[in-house]
Amino acid sequence: MRIAFVSDIHGNLPALEAVVADIHRRGADMIVNLGDSLSGPLLPRETAHYLIAAGWPTLAGNHERQLLTEAPAHQGASDAHAYARLGEAEFAWMRSQPGSLQLQPEVFVCHGTPASDLEYFFETLTPAGARIATAEEIHARLGAQRSPLVACGHSHMPRILRIGRQWLLNPGSVGLQAFRGEYPHPHKIETGSPDARYAIAALRDGAWHLSLHAVPYDFEPMARLAEANGRPEWAYALRTGYVS
Repeated sequence: MRIAFVSDIHGNLPALEAVVADIHRRGADMIVNLGDSLSGPLLPRETAHYLIAAGWPTLAGNHERQLLTEAPAHQGASDAHAYARLGEAEFAWMRSQPGSLQLQPEVFVCHGTPASDLEYFFETLTPAGARIATAEEIHARLGAQRSPLVACGHSHMPRILRIGRQWLLNPGSVGLQAFRGEYPHPHKIETGSPDARYAIAALRDGAWHLSLHAVPYDFEPMARLAEANGRPEWAYALRTGYVS
């Protein structure tokens, strides 16, 4: 069994198409989308149509929840851009998405942590910034979840961790390789390259084998689109993998 995990596409359809081509080249039995699919200054409607047609298991991330529950006047710039370009079919698709999913007895998936779509699983945010979480912090965030493989997204930081007998995986972000965050402390996430990210988990002879992948794509049209939509910080992140 080979499962490809994608997350945090954020409307970056060219990055998604490059990732899917690479997945097909490597081979996978299924693709799972861990959420935050559309929000951002890029191509939310086109990305939604691609994902609806694909029919993959797809989670609602915090941005799907925000798009569905927050009044447009209270939305941030990324959600507002997506909200204005989506129709009822796309909103109905988002409403069908669970916040977490026991994919099979071996595999549990969530967007942030099992308890929250806003909490980073493998990073801890402090007034000094982001650091990798300790084993004790990750145990606390796992709660009662004991699946052999737990996959999440949200932080955009690709990581593979092993805590006891559990494998923990964040495939990173398909669509945005750096950003500044404010909750619960100001921080920045930077992967240091513009390449689209995803992961593959393969179960062979009863053991999981996990791999992270970075896929180059033509990011310049998306960077220019972000600039045209008033988001120069997105353009810089798309081009570099760093925050400006």
